[in-house]
Amino acid sequence: MSQQPFSRPGAIDLSALKRTAPSAPPAGAGGPGAGAPGAPAGAGPAAVGGSSYAVEVTEESFQAVLESSMTAPVLLVFYSRTRMPESGRLADDLALLSAEFEGRFLAGLVDIDAAPGIAQAMQIPSIPLVVAVLDGRPAPLLQDALPLEELRTALTQVVQQLTAQGMTGRHQPRQGGPAAVEGDDAEYVDPRYAPAQDALAEGDVDRAVAEYQKLLAANPADAEAAAGLAMAKVLQRALGADPQAARAAADASPDDVEAQTLVADLELYDGQVEQAFTRLVELIRRTSGKERDAAREHLLGLFAAVGNDDARVLKGRQALASALF
Repeated sequence: MSQQPFSRPGAIDLSALKRTAPSAPPAGAGGPGAGAPGAPAGAGPAAVGGSSYAVEVTEESFQAVLESSMTAPVLLVFYSRTRMPESGRLADDLALLSAEFEGRFLAGLVDIDAAPGIAQAMQIPSIPLVVAVLDGRPAPLLQDALPLEELRTALTQVVQQLTAQGMTGRHQPRQGGPAAVEGDDAEYVDPRYAPAQDALAEGDVDRAVAEYQKLLAANPADAEAAAGLAMAKVLQRALGADPQAARAAADASPDDVEAQTLVADLELYDGQVEQAFTRLVELIRRTSGKERDAAREHLLGLFAAVGNDDARVLKGRQALASALF
């Protein structure tokens, strides 16, 4: 492979992929894209490796995989089982762990022998290599074939950092994996969330908070539980407040973090999402130290409650960045 230095995060040159699709590999070759017979033309990449959150990336599906990073991170692992068997093991381990993280990232397996154009477009210097793609922007993540436990620890740290930043998006299970459901329009329902959802349906917000906290204690990387807990806490605070008294206190003390965050909760509860975000962004502009940190953490919690892929959250993140820097 070319030994060019890895390109800085940014746009990927896809010009190398704009060519006639290569012919299908011989029967039994097991190359990428060799899915089940009769797969519809143009269908998205199917799940591989026993995981609903791992796909073999071909030069034809590469763009679609990159676009899915707008929902949640994509981890591209570049490997060659013939040139470097340990890189193939890394690909297998990443596919295995993608199931454990339940959609918090999508593992994209790139066989550089079968899809050399992708390696060329990404300017991959060597293998093994794991590249993280978030919102279409790539950045190198790992360049070693870590043992499974070390890889699990590293990915847990990455996911926890993203969750702390309010990035709680999650991929849906891919068709063909164990967590996939029948029918293109079927909705995957995870029974683990049923107790919390039942509590909310019954109006028992305190119990819902406790149930979501149990889920996060068991798996801190569970983005679904993190988002559910954030929303349940907003409900808990809003339902326990006197709206008139809360607004009067906020008007009287514009820089009081506790007063302003409570009103932001009430605004979010009333559907005034952008107003709630703006209130806290302006509070962050006016404060410093511990007060600013508290306001920022509260705003990140509101982002998580609304959903990382919501356009209002994306706009709010831009405003937050401007207020901080």
